[in-house]
Amino acid sequence: MVDSYGELKVFFGSAHPELGEEIVQHLGIPPGKVTLERFADGEIYVRYLENARGVDAFLIQPTCHPVNENLMELLIMIDALRRASAGRITAVIPYFGYARKDKKDAPREPITGRLVSDLLVCAGAQRILTIDLHAEQIEGFFNIPVDHLRALPLFSRYLSEKALDQAVVVAPDDGAVKRAKELADRLNLPLALIFQRRTSSGSKEPVQVVGEVEGRIPILIEDIISTAETVTIAVDVLMERHARPEVYICATHPVLAGPAVERLNREEIREVIVTNTIPIPPHKRFPQLVVLSAAPLLADAIQRIHEHRSVSALFT
Repeated sequence: MVDSYGELKVFFGSAHPELGEEIVQHLGIPPGKVTLERFADGEIYVRYLENARGVDAFLIQPTCHPVNENLMELLIMIDALRRASAGRITAVIPYFGYARKDKKDAPREPITGRLVSDLLVCAGAQRILTIDLHAEQIEGFFNIPVDHLRALPLFSRYLSEKALDQAVVVAPDDGAVKRAKELADRLNLPLALIFQRRTSSGSKEPVQVVGEVEGRIPILIEDIISTAETVTIAVDVLMERHARPEVYICATHPVLAGPAVERLNREEIREVIVTNTIPIPPHKRFPQLVVLSAAPLLADAIQRIHEHRSVSALFT
């Protein structure tokens, strides 16, 4: 078919080149040629080494650590493509940073989710492709199309092969209820919920457990594991309620900051299942960590967007 946006080309920045390589392998195309350099003072230089005029360009760059560097690199790459007269520019952001602040919770706070959205559009992005936004309402911050993929099918497919009949899907806090219910429905398992609240010191404490967990294998699901405080408190509560010490934890984005690895590397946790939206360095890997590839999902979405086909089929 003739595409109004021209040839499909995929470029990627320095945040996660391994994921970019895997995506182009699934698409069966070579990666786009681009040079990324740093000036002596740390400023970022980008130059595309092939013609980009009229192409359907996809830029792959998760805004993970170092967040500011990777975000700025993405903005400069988008600007360079816009000035090279690309036909359409889609920012593929597997992990969308600065998503925690989608509203003001206190006076004189920023709304960084909206700020980053405005920056991407201002730079020249014409479409966004992402996975599991921390705050779903960020999708509405954009006045351009946003394809918001879910990693839930990856987790449900993986867990269904384990035949965990005596399991229960647990939302570790009230923010994970919707995600946990969808996983429970897919696996045909019961649902439980742990309510947690923040204390005056900023730490979390459990308040109430809703649902039957005694004697069952807990499956916890989150979108992000940052310091792992929420999920490890949930594991402690589940053990106190006599759940089986064979916990499975699913999380799309393995930020694994601070004491996360130490907290997760415990005998009650059977597996910590994540995706490769963020690169995981060797010092953050531990025996229970299982990494599922998001590359086939992203590659399929890119192909469908390029060919003007529905992306909604990827949600079912």
